[in-house]
Amino acid sequence: MYLGHKFIASKVQCHPPITFIHSLPKPNTIPTQLSSFTFPRCSESNFPSSSKPTGSLGCPKLSLMAPPKKSKKNKKDGKLKKCKSSSVAPVEPTAPDSEWWDSFWQKSSSNPGSSLWKDEEEGFKHFFRVSRITFDYICSIVREDLVSRPPSGLINIEGRLLSVEKQVAIAMRRLASGESQVSVGAAFGVGQSTVSQVTWRFIEALEERAKHHLKWPDSNRMDEIKSKFEASFGLPNCCGAIDGTHIIMTLPTVQATDDWCDPEKNYSMLLQGTVDHELRFLDIVTGWPGGMTLSRLLKCSGLFKLCESGNRLNGNVRTLPEGEIREYVVGGVCYPLLSWLITPYESSCLPASSVSAFNVAHEAARSLAVRAFSQLKGTWRILSKVMWRPDKRKLPSIILVCCLLHNIIIDRGDILHPDVALSGHHDSGYGEQCCKQVDPSGRTMRENLVKHWQRSRKTAASD
Repeated sequence: MYLGHKFIASKVQCHPPITFIHSLPKPNTIPTQLSSFTFPRCSESNFPSSSKPTGSLGCPKLSLMAPPKKSKKNKKDGKLKKCKSSSVAPVEPTAPDSEWWDSFWQKSSSNPGSSLWKDEEEGFKHFFRVSRITFDYICSIVREDLVSRPPSGLINIEGRLLSVEKQVAIAMRRLASGESQVSVGAAFGVGQSTVSQVTWRFIEALEERAKHHLKWPDSNRMDEIKSKFEASFGLPNCCGAIDGTHIIMTLPTVQATDDWCDPEKNYSMLLQGTVDHELRFLDIVTGWPGGMTLSRLLKCSGLFKLCESGNRLNGNVRTLPEGEIREYVVGGVCYPLLSWLITPYESSCLPASSVSAFNVAHEAARSLAVRAFSQLKGTWRILSKVMWRPDKRKLPSIILVCCLLHNIIIDRGDILHPDVALSGHHDSGYGEQCCKQVDPSGRTMRENLVKHWQRSRKTAASD
């Protein structure tokens, strides 16, 4: 099912929040935003004609394979076969299935490069990005939704019903590797259509069942985040870092409009994320065309609306000798300077040494968001490879589930292999955008932070 909606113009009128709105801007895609799983209702009266929602959709249905055609040879034989099949219908085993792993490992460990894994546990994390314990936890989340029963049960080549464990493994391998459905299917002994069905069923289930792994922090949790940012970077009352990235894809000619063509001439979908000190996503927005700037994406997001209306980043104000410091996040020069979004200095009348030192601290904090996206797209390679003609209405759900899995890894304390994250920038090849918008209250906030930083350094030097 699809979560969230998007509003696409700065003049959109918002009404009291409701849950699970499905509004589609042209071309057919569903922008998704996620943090607290409550989404403001959006008025359609002020949408620009090029992107006005075309209507509302319900939950997307899984397209299962059509049942095999009945034999015309003998009706009696058909009836006998039908009775026989119903009497021995396979059922989901109660005990966790491990046979799939034995078969998969035997096949995979014989491939070139398998010597890089010192044992099966390391090999398991290589293929599925999580430990066995976390894998079992994910299975427990989606088990109820993935239990298959005839006549719609998913069957492998040997004619056996796919266990929940094997379904989760197939889906996670597809997301982790970004390999084709044919390649993933061959590794598990299933067909391409089965990989497609299993993956989408897993995405729908996790999207619904793992909501609690991506939410805006409560006041106690936010106090911990602010404490970590101040201890690490000297930035008081900082609540996170924000950034955006492009998910590149190819599109059929009939869908390849300028809206989806980004500045680097790729067709792409945008993803905006706000992260904490542990690289955990606190808020995401996706589904918008890559032709938008990151500053416009921000203004189309629920985060922007909530912060501007005083309903987010509205915790305790720090009163310092330099002035008041409200809650805020840090972002790059692609974003406007606002009272709740602090960007680095490009020029200033303040002492150059103070500005330079502040920019260094700011960049160190902002780089957490950069690292989070590099880890996200490196772990779930389906996001870093060029997607071949994806369904733009389903792609936001795929992105969202990868973000949920990213957070689950952090929440469960799993340690990723160092070479999993992308070696370069998560948006390699894209030039940095620059937004010149400056809010006076944001300028005052930033000046207070610089003065505080300067005073803190002098105090530390004298101790």
